[in-house]
Amino acid sequence: MSRISFNQNKQDWVTQQWVILRGKQLNSDDSSWLLGPFGRVGDAGEDFIYQLAQEEQLVILRNCTHAGLLSSLSVLGLSPENQAKIDPRIVDFYEQTSEYNLRMSLRWNPIFKCCGYLVNALFSHRLKQLHIPIKNKLQDEPITSEIIQLIAPQTKEIRYTFWLRTLPSQGTIVFSGVYSTCLLPTGKKAVKAVFPLPNGNATVLMKPQVGTQGELILDSSGNQWGEAGFYFLLQDSKEKYWARFIPSFKDKLVVQAHSNGLTANQQLKLWGLPVVTISYAIKRKE
Repeated sequence: MSRISFNQNKQDWVTQQWVILRGKQLNSDDSSWLLGPFGRVGDAGEDFIYQLAQEEQLVILRNCTHAGLLSSLSVLGLSPENQAKIDPRIVDFYEQTSEYNLRMSLRWNPIFKCCGYLVNALFSHRLKQLHIPIKNKLQDEPITSEIIQLIAPQTKEIRYTFWLRTLPSQGTIVFSGVYSTCLLPTGKKAVKAVFPLPNGNATVLMKPQVGTQGELILDSSGNQWGEAGFYFLLQDSKEKYWARFIPSFKDKLVVQAHSNGLTANQQLKLWGLPVVTISYAIKRKE
C-alpha cells in the first residue's frame, strides 16, 4: 500500500483531499469487501503489476492460457435456477477468458465528449491506462486481451487476476484492472474490478443478474454506501484508509450469446445520462 507523497501530481492530491473531505474512513478489519491493491506514485501502465508482485513476493504469469476472470461462474452466488439460465458460451468466456479474441466499438454522447478529453489529459496519458478513445469512428477495432496472474510461489494460489486490454492501433492501455468477487454488506455477491491509481484506486462493484434470454448482466446501479457502485479509495500518510461512494456514476454491462459468438455492451452513465457506450464482439480463438 502506498502513501501520499509531496512528489505526486497536483490533480492526484486534489482528488485525494476530496475523498477525505467528502468520504468516510474505513476500518480495514471489516472493509475487505471494498479494499484492493493501491497504486504507487510514479507507477504507470504495467509497472504496477511488477511492483505489486515484488512487494508481496508473488510470481507473475503472463499470457496465461485457459485462464478466466473468474475461477467459476458459481462464485457469483446466483440461484441454481438463474445459473442454469446462463448461456454456456458466456460461462465459458468468464472461465476461459484468455481463449477469446475481442474487437471494440464505441459511441460517445456529444455532451460528455469533453469529459473524455479531460480524463485523457489529466490522468490517462500520465498513468498509461484508462485510455478510452475519443473518436466515435472507432468501429470493430481489434484489441489485445491478456490475462495476467500473480501467484503465491509456495501454495500456487492465485492472489490477483489482471485483465489487460490494449488498443494496438494506438499503442495504449484501455483498461488494466484486478478482477475478483466480493460479498457486499447487503449480503449480495458482486464482481469487483479494481483500477490502481496513485496512493489509491478506483473500484467498481457490479451486481450479477440473469436476463430472460440467458444473458449475463453486471450492474453497478447501487444508490448508497455498501451497495454495488463506483468507489474512490486512498491511504493517507498516517496509513488510514478513506473511501468515497459516487452514486451519480453507473456502469452496466450486458453479455449476450449469438449464433456467431458473444457480444458485450457496456454503458457508462453520469447523473442518469449516457456518457459512452462500449461494444465488444467476442469470439473464441480458433
